[in-house]
Amino acid sequence: MFSFCTDPSVLPDWQWMACYLTTGKHMGFYWSFLTVLTLLAITAPASLAMGFFGAISARARVAPLRWFGKGYISIVRGVPDIAFFLFFVIALDQGFEWMRHQVLCPDWTDPIRQGNDFLVCPDAKLPLGNAAQWIHEVYGFSLAVMTFAIVFGAFAANVLFGAMQAVPRAQLETAEAYGMSERQTFWRILVPQMWVYALPGLGNLWMVLIKATPLLFLLGVEDIVYWARELGGAKTARFTDYPHGDWRMWYFFALLVFYLAFTRVSEIVLDRLMDKLTHGQATSGGEAQRKAVAP
Repeated sequence: MFSFCTDPSVLPDWQWMACYLTTGKHMGFYWSFLTVLTLLAITAPASLAMGFFGAISARARVAPLRWFGKGYISIVRGVPDIAFFLFFVIALDQGFEWMRHQVLCPDWTDPIRQGNDFLVCPDAKLPLGNAAQWIHEVYGFSLAVMTFAIVFGAFAANVLFGAMQAVPRAQLETAEAYGMSERQTFWRILVPQMWVYALPGLGNLWMVLIKATPLLFLLGVEDIVYWARELGGAKTARFTDYPHGDWRMWYFFALLVFYLAFTRVSEIVLDRLMDKLTHGQATSGGEAQRKAVAP
């Protein structure tokens, strides 16, 4: 990037480091931070939406829908996350390819399952073999986002289900006494009130989601953990222009600082959001606020 980077072997320390930190591979490392933030920005609302649907399903009066909601919550919560992360990525990928195979290759006669291999026609592959590299990366990232949403949606569903159960029944009965329908009571009374009870659990889930982003590395996405390992552990054979020893400790220390700073900012935002939600509410948080302003 700098004009003096033509011959790194003759550079003084500070110029060598400036050139080293602006290589193309380091730009990929910096870009990976945006990848993590994008994952969180997409996965958080997607997980919340799936959690809301799961919680509604678990409260449904229709038995099959209620079984589905409770089963979704119980199964995903009862299996280690890493198992589901690895399972859903493979299952979603093969599911999409199978559907494309049925539509695009109806005359295909060979079995799709051949021992341990999953073979579809070339036109059904995702992405296509001649697709650009960025398409492969976007497709892999999309599978990771859907996997995160499914897994953390189950935890969000459990939190929202408990929050709905925590809303005082007297408030719902009062709404019914005023002539509100069941749907009006749900959307105007239950849903607004439940966030006060759900936010602590959702806040903890947000922290867990932040800490789970390094799992992108296991899903084949070049995230910050991937680059920290690659750049920190680089040797002379791989980086002939900028040889160095094992610097992984410093790269992972940078990740430590990043995650600690991010979680601290999240705590501040969640605390302010809780103060806003509990203002004037008949909760312990609202009572603390009233006492604080009382003369």
